Amino acid sequence: MTEDEAQAWIRANFDVSRETWERLELFITLLCEEMLLQNLISKSSADLMWSRHVVDSAQLLLLAPKPEGEMIWLDLGTGAGFPGMVVAILSNYQVRMVESRKRRCEFLNKVVEKIQIDDHSSILHDRLEQIDSFPADVISARAFAPLDRLIALSHRFSTENTVWLLPKGKNAVRELKGLSPKRQKMFHVEHSLTDPSAGILVGKG
Repeated sequence: MTEDEAQAWIRANFDVSRETWERLELFITLLCEEMLLQNLISKSSADLMWSRHVVDSAQLLLLAPKPEGEMIWLDLGTGAGFPGMVVAILSNYQVRMVESRKRRCEFLNKVVEKIQIDDHSSILHDRLEQIDSFPADVISARAFAPLDRLIALSHRFSTENTVWLLPKGKNAVRELKGLSPKRQKMFHVEHSLTDPSAGILVGKG
């Protein structure tokens, strides 16, 4: 997927107003500026921002329930803002982004303020273990922890209706097989749009 194809895919799959598109572009601009100050994404992927990061994040929305009312999306280890920031820009979810590193949180808070999405997104600056439990409608994590540890740390935020969206790259099937049989039944694997060899673990409960 080229950068032009990635942008066309975003426009085709989401109701992208002029304001929303400007927010996406501003987010990318701020991210590129911040990369001069701290390591946020790999330099090799910086020229493929739309295909490697924006679409890779946005595709998770197609696997999630449509938000009704104040539904909560919990993104673990948000880092540079993927997928949490993209979800917040493209949807009406109440997005709560967990990030323990101070400088990254400072950057994420600046983005939230600059692109004016503070009415439905927030940065939780702490280790997940230290954050009080609350029920999340969706839990995502792009590069947070191995699957078994991820579930052990975050299951207290889930309900029987929670949808889990966990991009796991080429290790998706292997990590899934490492869970107990009961946990394995929660999930199935979807192929990533941005990398046919990569998988997204989609679960419920």
